[in-house]
Amino acid sequence: MAELSDSAQDADKKLKQLKTYLKSLGSVAVAFSGGVDSTFLLRVAKDVLDDNVIAITAKSHSFPKREFEETKLFCEKMGVRQFICKFDELSVDGFCQNPPNRCYLCKRELYKRIIEIAKKQGIPYIAEGSNMDDTGDYRPGMAAVVESGIRSPLQEAGLYKEEIRELSKELGLTTWEKPSFACLSSRFAYGEPITAEKLAMVERAEQLLFDRGFSQARVRIHDRTARIEVLPGKLENLVRKDIREEIVTKLKSYGFTYVSMDLEGYRTGSMNEMLKRQ
Repeated sequence: MAELSDSAQDADKKLKQLKTYLKSLGSVAVAFSGGVDSTFLLRVAKDVLDDNVIAITAKSHSFPKREFEETKLFCEKMGVRQFICKFDELSVDGFCQNPPNRCYLCKRELYKRIIEIAKKQGIPYIAEGSNMDDTGDYRPGMAAVVESGIRSPLQEAGLYKEEIRELSKELGLTTWEKPSFACLSSRFAYGEPITAEKLAMVERAEQLLFDRGFSQARVRIHDRTARIEVLPGKLENLVRKDIREEIVTKLKSYGFTYVSMDLEGYRTGSMNEMLKRQ
């Protein structure tokens, strides 16, 4: 019990550091996606800065409609002014070719637009929700964050994902147990061309899985093949006759030719595994 108590105290200490850091900014625009981290960051920023915080949410092909609508509801509930940044990532030079630095190309252009919106509102600082766990794996998008001068308050406070979840729970945020999410473009194998059609296929396929109780799932796309990842404990559910037949039938109607299951199950950054073998 002492160890748990120490962990809780450590998280609370980091929360105080986060509040102090945000207060020092005076006003801030939070790049808000509705995920665990950006929701927590926006809530704390609102508590500290009140009306001196705004939320800026990107509306793009790679951001599911479900997630977008959730951001609007949260901002309405919290009384936070939300600005929508309409962004066509498919028009970004090089993006559709899906190179390993795709995320960098996208975020570099997206942050330019977010900075413009913040400036028009008289907000000098933009903050995003990367935490200490985001310093691992292959994350080229972080280079765009640094180059653009975007602040990462959760990293400044030394907060890890599990601490953010626990603190979110204490704050009464329903996102404390929300599954991890990344943009739909991350479902494409590097070198696999990204199109609006295929992004829509992935979105519909993942929504079907969520609706069937697979809260943490990915549909990776390889040409016209869907590679489904669910938590290892849910693999048996996926191959249950009624579920399997429905998923295969519907995914084929969405445009997939083949539907497969990844026996390793869900894991973050599985598309980066091919880079590690090179």
